[in-house]
Amino acid sequence: KKYGGMEASEMKKVKELEAENRRLKRMYANLAMELDVAKYIIEKKL
Repeated sequence: KKYGGMEASEMKKVKELEAENRRLKRMYANLAMELDVAKYIIEKKL
């Protein structure tokens, strides 16, 4: 079936990419938070 001009396999791929994008954004946010904490600790020790 076509949905919005896309085949079902294309829609599946888009959904997979969106899920991967969400996962990577979460990973980035966690790493950025850890970096901020590390910088804070370093500043306090110096």
